[in-house]
Amino acid sequence: MSFPVIARGLGRSYGDSSLQPHQTIDMTAFDHMLSFDESSGLLEVEAGVTLKEVLETFVPRGWFPPVTPGTQYVTIGGMIATDVHGKNHHVAGSFGQHLVSIDVLVNGGTIITCNKETNADLFHATIGGMGLTGIILRASFHLIRVTSAYIHKETMVTSNLDETMNQFEASATWPYTVAWIDCLATGQDLGRSIFYRGEHAKIESLSANLRSTPLKVGKKSKLSIPVNFPQFVLNRWSVKMFNAFYYWRGRKSSGAGIVDYDSFFYPLDSIIGWNRMYGRKGFLQYQCVFPKVSSREGLIKVLNLVAEAGTGSFLTVLKLFGKQAGVLSFPMEGYTLAMDFPLSEKNLQLLESLDKLVAEYGGRLYLAKDARMPARFFKETYANVGLFNAARSTYRTSDKFTSLQSERLGL
Repeated sequence: MSFPVIARGLGRSYGDSSLQPHQTIDMTAFDHMLSFDESSGLLEVEAGVTLKEVLETFVPRGWFPPVTPGTQYVTIGGMIATDVHGKNHHVAGSFGQHLVSIDVLVNGGTIITCNKETNADLFHATIGGMGLTGIILRASFHLIRVTSAYIHKETMVTSNLDETMNQFEASATWPYTVAWIDCLATGQDLGRSIFYRGEHAKIESLSANLRSTPLKVGKKSKLSIPVNFPQFVLNRWSVKMFNAFYYWRGRKSSGAGIVDYDSFFYPLDSIIGWNRMYGRKGFLQYQCVFPKVSSREGLIKVLNLVAEAGTGSFLTVLKLFGKQAGVLSFPMEGYTLAMDFPLSEKNLQLLESLDKLVAEYGGRLYLAKDARMPARFFKETYANVGLFNAARSTYRTSDKFTSLQSERLGL
C-alpha cells in the first residue's frame, strides 16, 4: 500500500470525504462479524459490516443498535468515521459514545487497538475523524435489548417554530424525536412542522397478529425512480406545493400508532434512486447545528433566508441534540437543521449566506454532509482542529491518509 490513501465504505457521505485522486480502499470486503456476547449485547465486527447486516442479524434476536442514522446502507467503519447521530441524540449521544474499542491501521502498517483509556488520543480523534487518522479495521460496541421490531409512534402538528421547539422540550424523555419543517412557510407559520416521537414498542402494545412474531418484519415493496427528473420540475412553486401537501397530510394522520422499525428510521431507503428527484446535477445537503442558547434566533434567521430565496428543500429535518464531547464530532447541545438543495449557482450563493449566519450564532456544519465548506469557515467553527492535528502528528498519519475534503479544508 502506497500513500496517500483514504478508506471508503458504501460511499453514502454526500460530499468528497471518501474520494482520493491517488488511492481509495474499498472496505466492504471486511465484512465479518467476529463475536457477540448474548448476556451483555457486546458485538465485535470488522469495519466493512453494514448496519443493514447488523439489523437483519440481531433484531430477530431482540437487539438493536444504540444509535442509527437515517439509512441502513452504511458500514460500521463509516459510522465511526462520521460519528453518526440519530433521532435519539438528546438521550443516547452519538454512535462513538457507545464504542468499547477499535483497531486502526496507521502509518507503517501498524495496527493499534484503542479505547477510552488506551491510546485514547487516537480513539477520540478517529471518532468523527473522517478516516484521516488511519483505516478502521475492527470495532466493538453494545447493542440494546428490544422486545419487538416495532416502534410506538406519535405524530403531532405544530403551527410555528416556537411550538415545534416546545414540543421537543416536552418530549425530552422520549427516546426518539424528529420534526419535518415546511421550510417555505413564512410569517406566523414560520417553522410549522410535523413532529414525530417514538419508542421501542413492548409486546403487550402490539396487535394480536403482530404479537405472535414480535421480532419479525415482513419484506416490503420499494418504489424506484428510474430516471433523473428534469431540472424545471424543481422550482419555488413545486416545492411549495409539496410542502403544503405534506403538512396537510400530517394533520390528517396525526395521532398514535405502531410502525415497524424500517418505516420509522429509514423511510428514504424504501425509494430506490430518490436522489434522481434532484436531476442530473444532483443536490447539496446543508446540515448545521446551533448551540441551545442561540438555536431559536439562528433557526429563525436561516428559515427566513431560505424562504426568501424560494429554493426550499423537500426534506427539511430538525432534531434536538444533547451534550457531546469529541474532537471533530459534529453534534453540540442544541438544535440541528438539515436541508437538501438542488445544485445550482443560486443555491451555492445561498449556502454562503447561510455559512455567515451559522458562524455568527456559534454553530457548525456536518462534515459527512459537506461538499463545499471553505477551509476558513471550517477552522473558525471547529475549535478542536489543533487537538485533531496533534493526534495525526503523533501517529504520523497527516500526509498518509487524506481525501479531497481534507485537502479542501486544509487538514
